Amino acid sequence: MFKFAPLVGKTLWRHRSRTILTAIGAAIALFVFCFIGAVREGMADLARRQAAKGSLIVFQANKFCPATSHLPQDYDEKIAKINGVKEVVPIQVFTNNCRASLDVIVFYGVPPQKLRAARDFTMLSGSWDEFETHQDSAIVGRGVAARRGIDVGEKFSIGDLSVVVAGIYSAEDPAEENYIYSHLEFLQRGEGLDLVGTVTQHEVLLREGSNQLAISDQIDEMFRGGSVETDTRPKGVFQAKALGDLTHLISMAQYLGYACVAIVLALVATTTIMSVQDRIKEHAVLQTLGFTGMTVFMLVMAESIALSLIGGGLGIALAMVTLEMTNLSVAAEAVTVAFLPSFRLMGIGLAVAGVTGFVAGILPAWQAASVNILAALRSS
Repeated sequence: MFKFAPLVGKTLWRHRSRTILTAIGAAIALFVFCFIGAVREGMADLARRQAAKGSLIVFQANKFCPATSHLPQDYDEKIAKINGVKEVVPIQVFTNNCRASLDVIVFYGVPPQKLRAARDFTMLSGSWDEFETHQDSAIVGRGVAARRGIDVGEKFSIGDLSVVVAGIYSAEDPAEENYIYSHLEFLQRGEGLDLVGTVTQHEVLLREGSNQLAISDQIDEMFRGGSVETDTRPKGVFQAKALGDLTHLISMAQYLGYACVAIVLALVATTTIMSVQDRIKEHAVLQTLGFTGMTVFMLVMAESIALSLIGGGLGIALAMVTLEMTNLSVAAEAVTVAFLPSFRLMGIGLAVAGVTGFVAGILPAWQAASVNILAALRSS
């Protein structure tokens, strides 16, 4: 069939306005489809990574937004004595918005000496020493740095909170690149805050082979009936709960993705049917010259698939470039999900475009192949 590629190309170009408009429609639909898919990819990647790490989050019981959770900082000393616990990291969280948003700024206040053990960061610019020796400094993930135009040495402010950017880091986990890490004491003593001695949460790093659920129960039992009760969960479970409403919203958005596929199907099918109707006599001539009905069928199918792949491929390419350049993320309750472009998502998009083109071409291809040659040649 490759020898008929020039014929397919000429056929599509003959009505170039119709072809271009259909391709643009397919591109827009696949662009939206890929954006929805990128959020789902980001959520799945976040869940996989946190399940593999096996860490726990200790939060105040019956609290939701980070601004309402206040645990005694010295809980870390008691938790560290539990068998199977490798390290406990007290964390103060500050966010400009607990609700779902595309531009949430999340500060994590962490003891500098514990940050390197808890996170695997690569400093792209600036230095760790600068961060560790200046209490009002912070290191910024490259995702939020690109989105907000932040550079090393600049002062960055959210409300009454201002930090000097000591470095910009990258991380293997794309979601981590949307956080800002500052000194724990600096965040506790922020203007208008009196949080010394308390933290939002404790992150518990476990030794390999430790039983997450057993240690979670042990931590909660330790502080049951105390001044502040705890709710301890594996980090992935904790994040899934924080993202609960957002997860439902993203799940509903998949129906928008299905609608985009339906739009491509309708556009390509309509264009292909119009093309076949315009060329009834031409297809009859081809069959009189020795082309079989199956060959004509395959020619029309090739036109439909090519049209869908051209438009869909353009939309997928634009989506991948946009996602890579914009570093978009969505967050809720200080948990961030990165919009994750991937080769897997690209492959799914191309497969959807190809299958849609195939399905859209079946009816018009059958009509072209089953045309009555004599009646078609007699038609004006």
